[in-house]
Amino acid sequence: MKLHRLLPIAVLTLVAAPSFAADKPDGAVLYRQRCASCHGAPDRPSTLAPNLTGVVGRKAASTAFNYSTALKASGLTWNRANLDRFMTAPARMVPGTKMVISVTDPAQRAAVLDYLASRR
Repeated sequence: MKLHRLLPIAVLTLVAAPSFAADKPDGAVLYRQRCASCHGAPDRPSTLAPNLTGVVGRKAASTAFNYSTALKASGLTWNRANLDRFMTAPARMVPGTKMVISVTDPAQRAAVLDYLASRR
């Protein structure tokens, strides 16, 4: 068979192939991998960082945790927009915060935020 006859088949195969790279990340898995070692879980509190159950909609620095003075004075109420901004660059948003870990990938942040929003 001539190459010019195979080209349309090859193009259709590439176009129709599923894109595994575009799959949405799993927020629960990412949370366990990147957050839970410090932030704990509902059944496993931590002294390293505050528990994040119910964080969406909660006033910042309002749980029984030793928060930084900066976060206490921030006046923030955690919503998706400012949690997204905080997770991108915590010290840039709240200079003096104890949080030093960032999540730079927007898809991963969105997945973790979806997971946090589901934890009431």
